Amino acid sequence: MGFEAKAVRPSGRDRFVVDEAGKVMPVPGDWVLVPPGDPGLTRRVKSGGPSWVMQGKKGRRTFSKGVWAEGSRVEVIREQLASEREDPAHAKRQASAKARRDKEQVRYSAEFESEVRAFLAFSLKFDGLEQRLAAAVSKHAIPVGSGTVARTKRIPVAERAEAAVIAWMRHSTTAYDSLVIPHVRGKRREVRRTLAARSRELLDSYRRGDEPSVGCPLMRALR
Repeated sequence: MGFEAKAVRPSGRDRFVVDEAGKVMPVPGDWVLVPPGDPGLTRRVKSGGPSWVMQGKKGRRTFSKGVWAEGSRVEVIREQLASEREDPAHAKRQASAKARRDKEQVRYSAEFESEVRAFLAFSLKFDGLEQRLAAAVSKHAIPVGSGTVARTKRIPVAERAEAAVIAWMRHSTTAYDSLVIPHVRGKRREVRRTLAARSRELLDSYRRGDEPSVGCPLMRALR
């Protein structure tokens, strides 16, 4: 049966971690930290026995810094994987799986870009601009591992497309990335809402077919 991996974070002390409740705990003496980078190894370590997922944070994004688990068990799994990966059949299965993933990525890319264009719905006179913007948003949002809203499956594709456009506009057509936002609860969310409203107003002008203003931030971003 599978095991649920406990999420922990660094404590600042060697071989001590902090759990989700804020408790500082020593790492068991016979455990080792399996670094990220080998999904096959990580999956087996997490599902085959007790383990702690070490998590870090960069901005608002959480990422894995490795998995703590019993050293002897990790070595057994490593040896099993090495043996399996030497089998030619393994390489064939990997190539087949990659081909399926690539095909799915191409399909999703086309679907996502279509949903972006449906959300933009610019006046026909700006059809070329709409196409360029949809391509720019998709290129940024859909790569596997990008961590963007386009990769989530929690909301429909149409909602992902809308959120991705607003995120792209925030980073590309506003000064958001250079703003100094006070560390006050809710302030960043408030700023993002304000910038999102401005982005929506700008998009609405292209939907109406209004002539762009001199120095239009969207035109400037797409040059």
